[in-house]
Amino acid sequence: MMNYNENNPEFLNNYLVHLKVIRMLSERTIQEYYFDIRLFLKYIHKNNTNSENETDDTDISNMSIDELKEISVKDIYNFMFYVSDKRNNEKRSRSRKISSLRSFFKYITKVEHITEYDPTRDIDMPSPKMALPKFLSLNESMRLLEASDNSDSRRDYCIITLLLNCGMRLSELIGINIQDVDFFENRIRILGKGNKERIIYLNKACIDALKNYLEIRKRNLKAVNEPALFISNRNNRISKRRVQQIVENTIKNAELDGKGFTTHKLRHTAATLMYQYGGADILTLKELLGHSSISTTEIYTHLNNEQVRSAIENNPLADVDFSKKKSGEK
Repeated sequence: MMNYNENNPEFLNNYLVHLKVIRMLSERTIQEYYFDIRLFLKYIHKNNTNSENETDDTDISNMSIDELKEISVKDIYNFMFYVSDKRNNEKRSRSRKISSLRSFFKYITKVEHITEYDPTRDIDMPSPKMALPKFLSLNESMRLLEASDNSDSRRDYCIITLLLNCGMRLSELIGINIQDVDFFENRIRILGKGNKERIIYLNKACIDALKNYLEIRKRNLKAVNEPALFISNRNNRISKRRVQQIVENTIKNAELDGKGFTTHKLRHTAATLMYQYGGADILTLKELLGHSSISTTEIYTHLNNEQVRSAIENNPLADVDFSKKKSGEK
């Protein structure tokens, strides 16, 4: 865990502890909140002290609570103009900063009661346009599995199979322990964001891939005491970067490179295929993917071009043409 204490005012450190201990957010999420709030405080303190330093170089260790109490809606709008004009933040990044500020001011008003006024309450920011996720088609997914099957590595094939079938995050995949796999119930226990557990049920492809891999893994006496399901050549838990390399190499072998496909895109692919072909409804997808909000899951309800084309062609009015009747009457 990074050291948040250095050069931070006490109220900021307390907020970060709150995120970790009470809200149980992931380290990555806490970092994003931290960077956004720290930049905002530096911007405010620089203006309050008329400092000649750059915003990033501003020392906020001695920032007072009184400065927090004086922050207004205008200050936040000026900050948003600053990150847009001076730091070239796109709409999505600015919206994330607003979310971070709302979380921070909710904490200091509702939890710490440092101030009664929440300046973010009256902030009106348009939501960023949600881009459709990039994903592999069914045919491309089959090519990827075939390329992985030809890699002579049961581990790598099992990894690709789980990513494409289960829609788990990279961090969730590498966090799986052998004891989390239940072949009696055909399911895996996953530890997701915010240390939230969920169960993912396994289909036949996943079960076969896991059993074939574990058959090889059991022969490795050097890894007998390693709890991790997927291990590296050093017989310890496989790293995120190694899994990314496996996916990158498999994508290249399947001749799918250059299309922007990444490890995370396999999660998008699994969700999209389950929605388009598996009959999964939006609430089922939400639980399976471990989303905290259904609004996050709704992005997978997009339709591909063939479905749109089919919907138009199968419209009951598709073959009706009264223009011919009119032409014949004349």
